[in-house]
Amino acid sequence: MSNHLRNEETPPAHVALVTGASRGVGRGIALSLLASGFRVYGSGRSIEQADLPPEIRRQRCDHLNDDETAGVFDVIRSGSSGLDLLVNCAWGGYEKMVEDGKFTWAAPFWEQPAHRWTGMMDAGVRAAFVCSAQAARMMTPRRRGLIVNISFWAAQRHLGNTIYGIAKAATDKMTSDMAVELQPFGIPVISLYPGLVRTESVLEAAKSGVFDLATSESPEFIGRVINALFHDPNLLARTGQVLVAAAVAKELGIVDVDGTSPPALSLADI
Repeated sequence: MSNHLRNEETPPAHVALVTGASRGVGRGIALSLLASGFRVYGSGRSIEQADLPPEIRRQRCDHLNDDETAGVFDVIRSGSSGLDLLVNCAWGGYEKMVEDGKFTWAAPFWEQPAHRWTGMMDAGVRAAFVCSAQAARMMTPRRRGLIVNISFWAAQRHLGNTIYGIAKAATDKMTSDMAVELQPFGIPVISLYPGLVRTESVLEAAKSGVFDLATSESPEFIGRVINALFHDPNLLARTGQVLVAAAVAKELGIVDVDGTSPPALSLADI
């Protein structure tokens, strides 16, 4: 058989967009999906300076700007046959945690700086909503796809500050309701909780003993879980659910990049 025929029979790569792919969890997801064979688009405000391989298609975007967000999806439309996977990871909630020498992250809601609402609700929840709407317009005609919203346990108990809890609870509710409206098209929507992830900021904080990394996850781990979910034949049965990445990994036989199996944290652990 000729190389030409073999190439024609090779199925096209699935197409994924990871928002907030410049660093942290988003960067790890983008790297992991690329390694799993996806054609990956990564968006973010600083994506052009990100430490990413050239195979990841970088789309500079401030997801607070709807026109810039629409432009990202226009690029995907023009450069591929469709969008198979959206991972909403864009998030501005961890910026400026210390201001004028004061740690404002854990301040009561009446002392929270206004920018934290913008970072969590607008750059986080609203950005995920707008991206999901754009993705749904591409996915519904093909009647396939997957939307993953990265969330956390703050949706279910007070962690850190009130705005954080509002944002994560809103993300999980958004997942649940979007799932209802997309189920007739066979498109699942899930909220996925990471554990303690060895992002750049966590590694820096660990130097001073803030975090115990013994049970932590690599940034690529949750991308491995997303890939496994994407290929799970029973994925639609999970739509609208909140899933803990490490628990899904144990169920589907996924390990971290170093071969370990991170523990699935529970609400009690948090």
